[in-house]
Amino acid sequence: MRQHVRTLRKHQTDVERLLWSRLRRRQLGGLKFRRQHQIGLYICDFASLDGRVIVELDGSQHVEREAYDARRDGFLRSAGYRVLRFWNADVQTNLDAVVETIVEAIHRPEIDGRL
Repeated sequence: MRQHVRTLRKHQTDVERLLWSRLRRRQLGGLKFRRQHQIGLYICDFASLDGRVIVELDGSQHVEREAYDARRDGFLRSAGYRVLRFWNADVQTNLDAVVETIVEAIHRPEIDGRL
């Protein structure tokens, strides 16, 4: 699994690279984000361990993977993380709004385990 994580980091999508440019170097409230970080059996696109936030970018293939994504998100939530999902198109067309949503989620307390 470790080698797979390294491969994913080396071969980021354009959308992942775009969002990473805004998450890296503690730009959001001083929180450190990791990319392609493994939690349990899952590899998360971006994770802030201190902020307990996972950010996932979804392409069109996720329409067909709803059940898998729901199980995965359930596991991550049970491990104490908030899971934020964004469509690739949203990152490409409205990066500032995506980043603002992430910042709000980091600073907003959870209600009923959901954002």
